[in-house]
Amino acid sequence: MSSSVLTAVAWPYANGPRHIGHVSGFGVPSDVFSRFRRMSGDRVLMVSGTDEHGTPIQVQADAENLTPRQLADKYNKVITEDLQGLGLSYDLFTRTTTSNHYDVTQQMFLSLYKNGYIVPKTQMGAISPSTGRTLPDRYVEGTCPICGYDGARGDQCDNCGNQLDPADLINPRSRINGETPKFVETEHFFLDLPAFSESLGRWLSTRTDWRPNVLKFSANLIEDLKPRAITRDLDWGVPVPLDGWRDNPLKRIYVWFDAVIGYLSASVEWARRGSDPDAWKQWWTDPAAQSYYFMGKDNITFHSVMWPAILLGQNGQGDHGGEPGTFGTLNLPSEIVSSEYLTMSGSKFSTSRGTVIYVGDFLREFGPDALRYFIAVAGPENQDTDFTWEEFVRRINFELANEWGNLVNRSISMAHKNVGAIPKPTAPTEADAALLATSRAGFDTVGDLLRRNRFKQAVTEAMRVVGAANKYISDQEPWKRKDDPDRRDTILHTALQVVSDANTLLTPFLPHAAQKVHEALGGEGVWAAQPEIRSVEDLGDGPDYSVLTGDYTDQQATWESRPIEVGRPLAKPTPLFAKLAPELGETGPEWAPIQK
Repeated sequence: MSSSVLTAVAWPYANGPRHIGHVSGFGVPSDVFSRFRRMSGDRVLMVSGTDEHGTPIQVQADAENLTPRQLADKYNKVITEDLQGLGLSYDLFTRTTTSNHYDVTQQMFLSLYKNGYIVPKTQMGAISPSTGRTLPDRYVEGTCPICGYDGARGDQCDNCGNQLDPADLINPRSRINGETPKFVETEHFFLDLPAFSESLGRWLSTRTDWRPNVLKFSANLIEDLKPRAITRDLDWGVPVPLDGWRDNPLKRIYVWFDAVIGYLSASVEWARRGSDPDAWKQWWTDPAAQSYYFMGKDNITFHSVMWPAILLGQNGQGDHGGEPGTFGTLNLPSEIVSSEYLTMSGSKFSTSRGTVIYVGDFLREFGPDALRYFIAVAGPENQDTDFTWEEFVRRINFELANEWGNLVNRSISMAHKNVGAIPKPTAPTEADAALLATSRAGFDTVGDLLRRNRFKQAVTEAMRVVGAANKYISDQEPWKRKDDPDRRDTILHTALQVVSDANTLLTPFLPHAAQKVHEALGGEGVWAAQPEIRSVEDLGDGPDYSVLTGDYTDQQATWESRPIEVGRPLAKPTPLFAKLAPELGETGPEWAPIQK
């Protein structure tokens, strides 16, 4: 029975190009999952977009002598092209500067406000003395007053996990220029998080199958919830939809609040651009629907606490009740799929420190599937993982090229040379049956792991089938069967069937290579659909913009073993993966930062 599956992917910030650490958290895992669920017959809606509001956009715009909108346009284009190149199969990758997003955000704000979960409050806000602008909580650093950690941010301490306010920090400083912020009294609206402590606690207690790091971190957060500001003294962002506020040029909804609402607004936009403007509801208001949120671990708090609280408040399900808002009763996340950090030389990727590998550079040098495979098999799924060129070269050369690429090439080459088509099997042996059983069992094993977001184990199991097929060919030696063509053809047919099966198992991970293998086996048409960039009109009075989208319903790949067609012509294959030069593992490409 098919399910409605929402894949909600973290919104990359549009203040610069994204690096491979970013896509290892939100990008590749979400696409592997979505492609698998589509192949399994589920109705998948994969949405996200570029996050384009807030002070960081203004800061970078000033640095590049652009307006905030011009900067957002510039990096939205770069990010969208990179994600298309990586093959991320979004149903809609949009942006937060659309009329639709403004409308949905404001409606969510009003629903929470009417239910009493948004309250006005005066606080001491951090202001940059040199610019007069509000410093976002995350742009203020200092010493944590609770544990003494010197790198605490103004919103929380990553060392002890406690929620903070910038004014709480000892020796606060601006992350932008190091100056000491000025604290001034200002009125803002706050999300009353303490009013969700019981409802959030009850809900989190039902999330027993989440990754342990997410559960532990979330449980710690709800022990000491504090009201959280959702407006800021800014001139760039979504206006506050209340009298006395909407026309104030220096009051805007805080970027963290409008960004998480983007999952809903993107779904609404996708539906409005189709034939049924209410189609989004099957993923958001049907209790049987499932929703999976993909991100790096620095975003856990916003998705396991803040966003559920917003949903509970909109639904009227917080600790003091209320009525469902404009959008009805919305589903809370089924799972938060958070990855750890991909590091380099033991540190987080950092543009300022020069330890960064941008997605666009990587794709131009190595193509998408090499990066997708490395992230799946050696990425930071459960723990911080250091990227090294040596490990990348080893994985590509010995696993993708030597194992998978070689299996495809030699199986099809021998069949092409000896038969010219997929050969007919006769009198299968126990060895043939054993390999086919291993291959077919992979659909249950790998499928179960993918359904539970265990990507590293899943791709390892798929490659185990590849290894078994390579061993089978080496043991059976079809090249020595010239005097027994029936046996030779049976061996080759068996090998090609397993190539077809393994290609299906690897399609979520390697969609570009999977299309090539499909064609090399004589297949026609689209096997693994790819996204495309389209220019669209704003649904209000805003400017046109580009989105990443695609039609994934007509692809041929399904999660099952399909018998290969005897007699289908085979052409001489070309190498599936090129081997990388061994010396690349020592220094990386010329454009890459040198690892210490």
